[in-house]
Amino acid sequence: MQKLTPEKLFSKKWFIAYSLILLGSFVMASGFVFFVSPYKLAPGGVYGISITLHYVYEMYHLAIQGLLGNWIPDNLEISIVAICMDIPLCLLGIKALGPIFGVKTVVGFSSLAFFTYLLENTWGYNPLVDDPMLSAIFGGVLIGLGVGLMFKAKATSGGTDIISMILSKKLHIPVGTMLVIVDSIVVMVTLAAFKDWKIPLYSWLVIYITGQIVNATLYGFRRIKTMLIVSDKHEDIARYILGLDRGGTLFYGEGIYTGNAKKIIFTNVNIKEVNLIYDYIREIDPQAFVTVMDANEVTGEGRGFRNIHESSH
Repeated sequence: MQKLTPEKLFSKKWFIAYSLILLGSFVMASGFVFFVSPYKLAPGGVYGISITLHYVYEMYHLAIQGLLGNWIPDNLEISIVAICMDIPLCLLGIKALGPIFGVKTVVGFSSLAFFTYLLENTWGYNPLVDDPMLSAIFGGVLIGLGVGLMFKAKATSGGTDIISMILSKKLHIPVGTMLVIVDSIVVMVTLAAFKDWKIPLYSWLVIYITGQIVNATLYGFRRIKTMLIVSDKHEDIARYILGLDRGGTLFYGEGIYTGNAKKIIFTNVNIKEVNLIYDYIREIDPQAFVTVMDANEVTGEGRGFRNIHESSH
């Protein structure tokens, strides 16, 4: 989770940030209510736990009422369970990690719980489409879009990322790895609860799609690649890249084995241009060394690149 920087109250940035949080939480709630929860899918996080508890309670509530009395409610709403978990988790996070969550995260998990409560009490727990695969796909898309919008506003929806950060600090495991472990445990709990392998498999599909859509929301669908080219024909290759209306940077290096001076071209291009440059290099220097990497985000001047003022960072 990133450190949150407050905008000036009622400024344009303030309105944009909180509009993104509210829109993102509504989109996430739609994904959970219309697509994910009707099929008992639990894509990690507090809402995965809440969905599992909702259906487990549904199966055993008569027995629970028999033990504790009729004052026990007939239905355990997902949104109520989630907010009851998010509040102490946020307080625990503040105590363990310091006040890095801020008002935005409180607004994030509160608005998500509100919209989920609103939708589940008007729509119920009926699937929008009669196909668990489609529900997993579209649920992942909506949840990922909602999370991405919140991240753009420098907020989160709280949840198990707080647990992951605390465990990461205690166990010295990277936060991303810890988050995968925690979410995977949540998913596997559904297998123990419902004895149905389809539920965790569809849940992992939701998690995967959510991650892809979050990245696309933050960085766009533009497929930018970074190329590092080591070649004795670097001048010809540089001219060819300039002819594609692209730029680059020339680094000076030294071969580890030979000790010979080398010139390395660094450039960012799209997928089509990667193939064009590759074909050209094959023609003029088959001995060239080329590395191609994914560039999640490229900011600065250049065709198809985002201006640094538009960056989500």
